[in-house]
Amino acid sequence: MRPPVFRVRANGADASIGRVVWAPAKSLWHIALAVSAIIFIPIATSTGAVVAFLTLTYATLLLGHSVGMHRKLIHQTFDCPKWLERTLVYLGVLVGMAGPFGIIRVHDVRDWAQREPNCHDFFSHRRSLWLDAFWQLNCRFEFERHPSLSIEPSIQNDPFYRFLDRTWMLQQVPLGAVLFLMGGWSWVVWGVCVRVTVSVAGHWVVTYLTHNPGSSPWRVLDAGVQASNLTGYGLLTMGECWHNNHHAFAESARIGLNPNEFDPGWLVICSLRSAGLISRAGEPREESAREDLA
Repeated sequence: MRPPVFRVRANGADASIGRVVWAPAKSLWHIALAVSAIIFIPIATSTGAVVAFLTLTYATLLLGHSVGMHRKLIHQTFDCPKWLERTLVYLGVLVGMAGPFGIIRVHDVRDWAQREPNCHDFFSHRRSLWLDAFWQLNCRFEFERHPSLSIEPSIQNDPFYRFLDRTWMLQQVPLGAVLFLMGGWSWVVWGVCVRVTVSVAGHWVVTYLTHNPGSSPWRVLDAGVQASNLTGYGLLTMGECWHNNHHAFAESARIGLNPNEFDPGWLVICSLRSAGLISRAGEPREESAREDLA
């Protein structure tokens, strides 16, 4: 059983000290896509475009973000051929949140802050829904003293990932061209503008809800933020709603641990393993190795 992957070291940083500042590129990217979606939906809607939106949204979030970015790239919870890893990560880039290194940076710094006894409200999501939405979709956190992040060379030096990290916004262009050829401008509006807006906003909503009080069977000792599970949302969230389980067992590729905790991401991993494309899939560590849990 491999231990969880932790890339951030405090190096004197305090997770509770710093300030929230506007991030222009991030903010303008989200605003531009959201405004484009609102403007063009009334004049660029068709049945085919909506079907393309639904299909692409679920596929990129399930295969790309949940399985590729989160369970593989960030947490290294399963092993697979490099071509498959890169394919899943590319689908994750198409979600429209960030490039590979950007996703790792945002995720790992947030997780480090939440494991600290005290962290800023930016990381704990304790503020109101609307303020947190503004912060997470338009801003970044500037530490008084930054923690260090060390990405393993197999990822950091990968030329494909370096390319994706530089061009992640531009990756919507070839997809948009394919959608235009298949269905015209309505497919571009729904397949790019609406999809990215809904995906990013939906990801934030799940993050906000799962870091506020709710069902919490596990408690991570000394952690300032305890995650919660969202009962009944396994299908809609690709299994990411069982976030209290995930905080407790970050080494596990399976997030829905109980029979009633539906986890589509785990089903994909099991299918790939049955096809011989995954050689190892982590599961929760044994009870004897859970001294950090209560």
